[in-house]
Amino acid sequence: MPLPPSLPEPETEAGRAGLAALLADPARAVLALDFDGTLAPIVTDPQDARAHPEAVLALGRLAPRLAGVAVITGRPAADAVRYGGFEGAAGLAGLTVLGAYGAERWDAADPVVRAPEPPAGVAAVRAELPAVLAESGAREGTWTEDKGRALAVHTRRAASPDAALEQLRAPLYALAERHGLMVEPGRMVLELRPPGADKGAALAGFVRERAATAVAYAGDDLGDLPAYATVAALRHEGVPGLLLYSAPETPTESVERLHACADVRVAGPPGLAAWLRAVADAL
Repeated sequence: MPLPPSLPEPETEAGRAGLAALLADPARAVLALDFDGTLAPIVTDPQDARAHPEAVLALGRLAPRLAGVAVITGRPAADAVRYGGFEGAAGLAGLTVLGAYGAERWDAADPVVRAPEPPAGVAAVRAELPAVLAESGAREGTWTEDKGRALAVHTRRAASPDAALEQLRAPLYALAERHGLMVEPGRMVLELRPPGADKGAALAGFVRERAATAVAYAGDDLGDLPAYATVAALRHEGVPGLLLYSAPETPTESVERLHACADVRVAGPPGLAAWLRAVADAL
């Protein structure tokens, strides 16, 4: 079918095939999205993040037509549900939120967060982290977000966020290694979390669960690269896929790796909301 003018044509042949498959048979397609930087603008305090209201409305129009819609995030699932305004939202009765990189799950049809207990290493890192930051000379404006299953050290409030983050990189990696955790890098943040869960595995499981024959994924940061890799792997298996990059206003070299892999680039959460609205119109 011809694309409406408001729906940008993917830059790659594989992306065009993915979009065509989604539009041709939406009832067998899965749409998955990151939260921060994709559905919600990046803000100084993560507790102030809110999903773009137009994106939530568009998802409410799309979800009943699709095999499944999932939000896949490093946040605790309950936080994403609350900050996204997803519970009880029109059209999102079938929404799934996979939090903590897939270790936690919330379904709108049965709104209880399900997750295994975090490993002991998380508690050990929680206890040692303040001393490690002090000994490393963490700069003013550096602060820690306790996610329950992970600890995230943010530097976006510092005078020089990138320099402040680089100063902490080695000691935080060493701390994580001592306690069997891994470090998830992001924009002005290093997150210490348990290994064994990532957005790629979470997406692959959701696609299998819904028996989807097409998949679209939207992300904005390095933690989304495993999901991008899953879409690439599914393409090799004959499942058409579409990759969207929610580009920040000031992209960094590392985050631009997503642009190199993506089929469609949109201008942050407002751009993604417009894309979702255009797909809903096309269907």
